[in-house]
Amino acid sequence: MSREKDLAKKVALRIKRKKRVRSNIFGTAEKPRVSIFKSNKYVSAQAINDVEGVTLTAVSSKTMGLNVNKENAGKVAAQLAENLKSAGIESVVYDRNGYLYHGVVAAFADGLRANGIKL
Repeated sequence: MSREKDLAKKVALRIKRKKRVRSNIFGTAEKPRVSIFKSNKYVSAQAINDVEGVTLTAVSSKTMGLNVNKENAGKVAAQLAENLKSAGIESVVYDRNGYLYHGVVAAFADGLRANGIKL
């Protein structure tokens, strides 16, 4: 029972951080918001135009057949960067989605930068 309460508290704190971060960032068609989601098995990201409320492009390590770690986060970021460049987008706003900026989340951002996307 204590483990369930700890997990609920952890998720609640992430949602609280997510709301705080999202109050300050906004994506447009020229500079979309890149939101990352990570679970214990996979990592996924999507580029979002908040003006129209549409997803421009999305990638997932599950569809690529990869599990979640720092190296694979870089591979997923490279695929998203390729999709963004084909759509003519060079600059994005990074939404860490309430996660702390280290490990997989930081590796994903570094992967975007390494592939020519400005954060």
